[in-house]
Amino acid sequence: MSDHKYELQVIRLQRAIRISKKYKEKLKNLYGNKVISKFSKDAVDCPVLKKRVSFLVCMGCPNYVRRFKGYVHCKGDPLDGEPTPQ
Repeated sequence: MSDHKYELQVIRLQRAIRISKKYKEKLKNLYGNKVISKFSKDAVDCPVLKKRVSFLVCMGCPNYVRRFKGYVHCKGDPLDGEPTPQ
């Protein structure tokens, strides 16, 4: 049995999608500045939120499983509200 429902292709953007400073600070504490700056211009088409979101939002979501070779593995479970970093 697979641990994910969706495989989402990572999309490289010219400009980063804006996310809240509060959310970004929580991610910086978890992963560090280098990781945040590396992934800030990446995005995915989220099947749960039904819109394109920054990969940083995806990475903080409870549905996030892993990123592997340009794809994100997602559980696809419904969310109550916006995703928050774990």
